[in-house]
Amino acid sequence: MRTRPVLVYDGDCAFCTSCVRFVERSIRPRCEITPWQFADLDALGTSQLRAEHELLWITPDGVVDGGAQAVAKLLLSARGAWAVPRALLTLPPFRWIAHGLYRLVADNRERMPGGTPACAMPPGRRSETP
Repeated sequence: MRTRPVLVYDGDCAFCTSCVRFVERSIRPRCEITPWQFADLDALGTSQLRAEHELLWITPDGVVDGGAQAVAKLLLSARGAWAVPRALLTLPPFRWIAHGLYRLVADNRERMPGGTPACAMPPGRRSETP
């Protein structure tokens, strides 16, 4: 049984990978970090469809949070000054704003700094909730 949460991201996306490298260096969350392409998604209690759609935070007991709430959980596991943004991401209206911004970035990640055509989500999966 896992004892630490797992952060699952799109390892084929240069923008996502750059963001995860920043998180590892600067935020240093207390979790395992793995690209979905190398994760046992069934064992983690999620699907490829969901992993392609958003960043995932999976607790040791199998609770899966995605998107902006995965970011909030990531910040929750960090130390220090990350408590303020973490708290804001869990409260309305900041939670709603964070969700909208997350979707905007995720749906356009190939256009973000470091993004490549490989980062693009399949057209049929943009802004869909799995």
